[in-house]
Amino acid sequence: MKFLTYGDRTLADIAVRLPGATGVFRAHKLDFCCGGGISLKEAAAKRGLAVEDLEGELQALDVAASAPAPANTADLIDHILTRYHAVHRAELPELVRLARRVESVHRGHPDVPAGLADLLAETLQELDTHMQKEEIMLFPMMKQDGHPMIVHPIAVMQGEHEEHGERLRLIEALTNGGVLPEDVCSTWRALYAGTRKLVDDVMEHIHLENNLLFPRFFETAER
Repeated sequence: MKFLTYGDRTLADIAVRLPGATGVFRAHKLDFCCGGGISLKEAAAKRGLAVEDLEGELQALDVAASAPAPANTADLIDHILTRYHAVHRAELPELVRLARRVESVHRGHPDVPAGLADLLAETLQELDTHMQKEEIMLFPMMKQDGHPMIVHPIAVMQGEHEEHGERLRLIEALTNGGVLPEDVCSTWRALYAGTRKLVDDVMEHIHLENNLLFPRFFETAER
């Protein structure tokens, strides 16, 4: 598949239409989920990046290697539930345990991520509450083709997405972006591998909702 230039397209649009683009954005610290409304050119300028280089990376993606999210709304919701909701609940408690161990065993190390366990525990609690709201109220409403007032719970979810994004930035700061100190133990390595995956997964999760799922219901409400 051949792609034209991307500079004037928004990060959200590129992320939705080009599987694999989110990995490029993550690598360059471009916020495609909560800040996806600006163009690639604007985002590149803010980060001091050459838009031509970013376009080259996007054009070089192997689209066939990444399956797109389901197009059907009900299938997309089910994908979010199994790929993200269930995975967050399965993986976060273990990350909390690993972080507590690392903070305890290596408390004298200058690079120990002090406070990470508490932050991950808070992330788990806030994410779980957020996901329950979607599972109990919002997603069933969406599977029934929405409601004229659905924009209000969606706006609440988007606001909470912003809060999740702030926590992800704190996690990245505490873990030095996942870059390990030299000669650390396997537990510390497992912790940082897990937190990198968590950040990627939550950002992709937010992206699918903010940029792909939710806009369908803004259009419905306006009719």
